[in-house]
This record gives sequence, C-alpha cells and structure tokens, in this order.
Amino acid sequence: MSQLFRKKSVASILAESDKNSASMKRTLGVRDLTGFGIAAIVGAGIFSTIGRASFEGGPAVIFLFIFTAIACGFTAFAYAEFASLVPVSGSAYTYSYVAFGELFAWVIGWSLIMEYAIGNIVLAISWSDYFTTLLSGMGIHTPEWMTMDYFTAKEGFEFVTNELAKGKTLDSIANSHYVQEIPKYLAYKDAPNVGFHLVVDIPALIITFLITALVYRGINESRKASNAMVVLKLAVVVLVIIVGAFYVNPDNWNPFAPNGIGGVLAGVSSVFYAYIGFDAISTTAEECKDPKRDLPRGIFASIIICTILYVVIALVITGMVHYSELNVGDPLAYVFDKINDLKWLAGIIALSAVVAMASVFIVFQIGQPRIWMTMSRDGLLPKKFSKLHPKFKTPSYATIFTGFVVGIPILFTDLELVVDACSIGTLFAFVLVCAAVIRLDADPNAIRGNFKTPFFNAKYIMPFVTLIIILVCATTFKEESKSFFNNEPQVTPAEKFVSSLSDKELKDTYITLKNITGNEVEHLDDYLSNLDEETYKSTINKLPVYEEKKTEQGWDVFKHKIPMYIFLVIYISMFVRCFFKRTSIIPLAGMLCCFYMMAQLGLKNWLIFLIWLVIGLIIYFSYGYKHSKLKNNPVVE
Repeated sequence: MSQLFRKKSVASILAESDKNSASMKRTLGVRDLTGFGIAAIVGAGIFSTIGRASFEGGPAVIFLFIFTAIACGFTAFAYAEFASLVPVSGSAYTYSYVAFGELFAWVIGWSLIMEYAIGNIVLAISWSDYFTTLLSGMGIHTPEWMTMDYFTAKEGFEFVTNELAKGKTLDSIANSHYVQEIPKYLAYKDAPNVGFHLVVDIPALIITFLITALVYRGINESRKASNAMVVLKLAVVVLVIIVGAFYVNPDNWNPFAPNGIGGVLAGVSSVFYAYIGFDAISTTAEECKDPKRDLPRGIFASIIICTILYVVIALVITGMVHYSELNVGDPLAYVFDKINDLKWLAGIIALSAVVAMASVFIVFQIGQPRIWMTMSRDGLLPKKFSKLHPKFKTPSYATIFTGFVVGIPILFTDLELVVDACSIGTLFAFVLVCAAVIRLDADPNAIRGNFKTPFFNAKYIMPFVTLIIILVCATTFKEESKSFFNNEPQVTPAEKFVSSLSDKELKDTYITLKNITGNEVEHLDDYLSNLDEETYKSTINKLPVYEEKKTEQGWDVFKHKIPMYIFLVIYISMFVRCFFKRTSIIPLAGMLCCFYMMAQLGLKNWLIFLIWLVIGLIIYFSYGYKHSKLKNNPVVE
C-alpha cells in the first residue's frame, strides 16, 4: 500500500529539472507569462459564455466573476508557491507528487487532461462557429456539412424529418424555437454520401492542426504568436468598453439580481471555465528565464487584469441590453449589432473572437504535452511522451498525440458536456494543489521556495467566517436553507416532467396550456424550459397531471444534494483541523471555494468525473504503477 503513496523529493525533482531543462529553450519572461495567462483567460469566456452567465444571473453576474477570481486568487497563491519550489513542467501533477505521493499525482495528471486536451475540444468547436459566422458576414458561405459533427447533424435530421412527417414545413420550423435544428438537418441531408453521410467540422480540425504544428515548432514561435494575439484582443476589449459605456442604460440594471443567488451561481461552470487557463502558465516552467521569480508574478498579474476586464465588460453589456436577451453564443457581437450606430463594431468583435480563441488554444496546447512529458519522465507513461525534438526542443511525440486527442473527438463531441467535464476536472486539481500547501504549512521541516503564501492562522479566522455564513443562511436564505436540510419536495425539472406524461396527459396538457396562454404550444418541453422559476411552478400546478409527477420527493431530491453534503463534510473536517494543526486561511479558502464550485456542478457531472477517474486508475495500475521510477526506490523527503 505504501508504494501507492511513494513521493518524489524536492531535491530529486530539482536535480532532474536542471538536467532536462538544459535541452529546452529558456526564453520566457514575466511579460510573456502574463501574456500567456491573459491569452488563456480572455477567450471563450468573454466572447461567449459571459452571455449565458449574464442571462442566468443578470447584472449581478459580476459578483460571480469576483467570487471566482477570489477563489482562483487563493488557488494562485498555492500555484505560485509550488512554482517557486519545484519549477518544472508538471504543474499540479508535480506538486501533488511532492505533497501526497504517486497515486494522487497520477489522479491529478489524469484530471488535467480534462482541462487542457478536452478543453481544447471546446475551443476548437467554438472557434469553428465564430469563424464560419465571420465568413458568412463576408458573404462566404460554408456548407453546413463542413461545420459540425456527424451525430449532431444526424440528430437534427431525425428531428426535422419527424416534424415534416407531422405536416410541418421547413419555414414553420425555422420560425419556431427549433430554428437551430434546420442547419443540422441540411448538414446531414446535403452531406456527400461515401457509404455514410460525411459530416465533418473541417474548420475545427484545421485550427487544431495549425495550432499543433505551431506548438510543435517551438515555445519561441508560440510566444510571439500568442503575444500578438493578446495585444489585438485586448485592444478590441478596451474599445468595446469605451464605446459601449456611452450606450449604457442604467434601467437595464434593474433588477440587478433577477434570479437571486441561485441565478448568479447557475453560471458557475461557464464563469469558472473562463478562468481555468491561468494555471497553464506553470507548465512552461522549464522554458522560463527565472521561473522562481517570474511564474508567481505572471500568474497574479494575469488574474488581476482579466478580472477587471470581465467585471467591466459584464456591466457594459448588461447595461446596453436587458440581461434576458443575452442567452446567445456571441453576446458581444449581438449587443453591438442591435445598435445601428455600432453595427460596424460587431464585425470587429467577431474577428477578435476568432483571434482570442486561437490564442487560448495555443496556451492549452502547450500545457498538455508538457504534463505528459513530465509524467513520462517519471515512468508513468511510455518514454515516447518525454522525447524532445532535436531541433525545436519541444516534446514532439506528446504534442502530436495531443493533436489527435483533441482532433478525433471533434467528430462526435457534445459541447455542453465537455465544458462541464473540463470545469470539474480543473476544480479538482485546484483543490488538491491548495490541500498540498496546507500540508506543507503543517510540516515545520518542509522545504519552501522563494515565494511563500502569507500565513494567517485559520484557527482565529474560520470561526468568524463560519458564524457569518450561518447568519446569512439563517436570515437572507432562510427558506432555501430550510428546504435543503428538510429535503422538502421540489418541482420536477421540465425535461423529466414531460417524459413522465402519458399520451392522454400530454394531450390534456396541450389543451390546458392553450386555454391559459391563448396560443398553441407546439413543443411542451421547450415551452416549459424557457419559463422562469416562479412561472414554471405556477404553470405546473395548473396542469391536469397526477400530483406525484409534478414534484420530486425523497431520494430523487436528496441525490442532487450529495455534492453539497460532501462539501459540508469537508468544510466541517477542515474547521476542526484548524484547532489541531497549523493551517493557513489562504490555501484553505482556495480549497473550500473550489470545492464549493464543484458542488454546484451537479451530480451528473460528478458521475462523469468519477467514471473518468476510474478509467484513469485502470490505466495507472495497468502501466504506471509497474513502470514508475520510484517503484523499487520510494523516496520520502
């Protein structure tokens, strides 16, 4: 059992790093690292997911950005401390190897695949959408079968075909809530038939190939390209803020938090996804001129700059249009396209979004191969993954392999599922990095780096924080807290409610809704899903359906609260720990904030993550455990 938790010593890591980094190019300074951080953070979040988050939380979404930035800031202290202690390319993987041992290190390394490689699948698909939209605005139409994956197109084709069989027309579907199914239908229908319908997201595959080729050629080339893209997109973001400020209508900020704290937190995965790239800076440690000094500075500078930009942008776009209009894929372009005087800016925003996402792609595509390279050096992956190109001095095989890992799933990936998986995997890595610093703080003999997280004893702070939380829950969120702990029945979610109806109940429901609204409701699940919480509850109560179908009770309610109960157990255990072991509030706050955000992602995402971990453990015990360099020589510092 002890073999599972064999650790690498700091001394051995540094010795190995000096040996390996001699063959890599040290070209990155603070400015470059900050540029990489901004490149990774200012991307899909500011050009895409900020719209969905604003729709859920209203203008109050700025508090979610601030909360997420604070959580990432606490975590950044942990990353900065480890980056100065063990400045190697493994990021959280290496940090866990030092603090917890090999098994935890493997789990983190496996989890980080969800951040970097799988995150780039999201970026490739999003980039493709923006790119084809940009081409369309220039009068260049890309065939639909070249812009999406096979399964999405087939699903849309089957849906539209069923609607046409019911007597609908393409025009009537195009004028309904299901207008987005038309391109999918056309993609499958018009695709070349080569024994099957050839539907391929070609722009996504092309950008994956080009970025992989750029990263393959070297860190210096990647740095230059990234810095140029950062300058361009920051210029556009500042332009958007300055111009948009003149068109802000303060009335659009009322109500400020239309859906309360629940609405604000509903966008947690989208907002957190916007921030996850800051840790990618630490994967370039062996290519930094002075990693112990520059890595911490680059991490903090990028988070501070990007948080200010996100908050200001959120205030501007929710002030220019009502938050209820922002549930679109390209919110910035949408907002400026609505104002006649500013339509010219919408095109510039679309172009900058293409550049912004490409720059994020570069940073993530740099990060993944370097983590695999480090794991390979430790024997947990085949030696090929640590092979450096003789001329470009990059992990060549790992880079090419990453290109395939990103490119192949593009053919069949569910975008929403991937975003959530990416967020929960990254949050888990953040939790363990913070926990690693907590462990170091408790060990007076532990070696520390040049940068050390300021120590504020949690024993004196946690009681006050806990008291404030209890008071807020007992007053401001009294009903929500009571409902949570009493496991009170909840209104059945729309999708589950509709699927439970019999044919007679479904028919009677359509008749009832027509009487209530005065209009024909075509698709019940779509109609109910677009109602706000209170309207949905009152509508469900009026329908001629058995009462037990209208509400969830018992286990059906409790199972969705399991992640939050796990968080409460962790919180209580860490609260108790403060009084028995030396604990700093900063890494503890980072750990608890990240775990809280994990709890907000829901049971489904946890199950996906657990399945992913099981697959990773099977691979570890099949290969890594047997080939680890520490197998016959466990080193404990």
